[in-house]
Amino acid sequence: MMETHLFVGLMSGTSADGVDAALVEIGHEVAGRLDERSLSARLITFSKTAYPEPLRRAIFDLFRPESAAANVAAVSQANFALGEVFAQAVLDLARAAGVKPVEIAAVGSHGQTIWHQPRPATWGGMEVTSTLQIGEPAVIAERTGITVVADFRVRDMAAGGQGAPLVPYVDYLLFKDDRLTRAIQNIGGIANVTYLPAEGGAATGSPDRVIAFDTGPGNMVIDGVVKALSAGRETMDRDGRWAASGRVQAGFLADLLTHPYFAARPPKTTGREEFGEQYAAKVVAEAAARGLGAGDTVATVTALTARTIGDAYKTFLPALPDQVILGGGGARNPTLRSRLQDELPGIAVTSHEAFGIPDEAKEAMAFAILAGECLDGEPNNLPSATGARRPVVMGKIVPGRKRRASGEMMSETTC
Repeated sequence: MMETHLFVGLMSGTSADGVDAALVEIGHEVAGRLDERSLSARLITFSKTAYPEPLRRAIFDLFRPESAAANVAAVSQANFALGEVFAQAVLDLARAAGVKPVEIAAVGSHGQTIWHQPRPATWGGMEVTSTLQIGEPAVIAERTGITVVADFRVRDMAAGGQGAPLVPYVDYLLFKDDRLTRAIQNIGGIANVTYLPAEGGAATGSPDRVIAFDTGPGNMVIDGVVKALSAGRETMDRDGRWAASGRVQAGFLADLLTHPYFAARPPKTTGREEFGEQYAAKVVAEAAARGLGAGDTVATVTALTARTIGDAYKTFLPALPDQVILGGGGARNPTLRSRLQDELPGIAVTSHEAFGIPDEAKEAMAFAILAGECLDGEPNNLPSATGARRPVVMGKIVPGRKRRASGEMMSETTC
């Protein structure tokens, strides 16, 4: 039995350039084992709300814990400020679609990650892992009147997982196939892969066979290098033009590939803590010391993203996929895409758009789906991807306002 409901998914990724919002009509089975369930997700409309530059600079300050600007007061203020921005993105999206907020079942908000530490560290004499996403869901619920599901990662980490990657659960529901083994490759700030072995019938169609992990930097190092080389005038290698103008320096690339993250076995995740602005600054300094021009430097870090994806497939996957489905901003970089195809000869490389899912909307859609699963009480992590001890229901629920079927407001829901 299938039911359909409207959900909004919100995502602000490692690039921290704005809020992606997707209004999605989701049809799903009310109950049943994950390997037997089916799900449909139809994108109704999508929007991207760019952060004003002062706000974006303030967010980036929070990525640097050594900065005086990354203090407790700033984190608290940013949490509420982003809640307001996220709430407005929901209201604007609903208005553009001609949908009333009361018609939306829930908002699934990933928030903005400002810290992700999946490996234990000592604090107060205790060994802890931790993660922090901001964009206060109570503000979103209060401004929109819609129930909000947020803070997904922490439950997986409480169950011994790394709190990431989370989208593979959705990839499994949307892209599993009886005949084709697929790699769903997102290239956002960080690049991550979901490996879906061909189902081959019920005996082998288990989500326990899914492998997913972060392969390394996606656009993050490329963006950071371009920003540094252009003195901030440009923030990305639009259409891969910088990389296309240069040549990959093999020796420099080989040195970059010695970073210990690339040899670490999954499950594993990474982020700005390892490949953010500080890392990009080191890359630019080393390139200058080697006498490399801007084009060669960007070409080399673009090759780094492609090579680490290809190497991860060859090293950590049980077999190479039949098909690679690209998503994220990197899918629109023709130079990066060409480099990746060179790393994976003979493998069909396509995009989410071939399946009717716009590349830029995929992750926001995923959090709409994860919110629906949470509200249904369905475990929505994949322990084979995150390393968690067991499947858990991820997401904290902030109730909206309870209303009559006609849309007339009733009393606030209580918890």
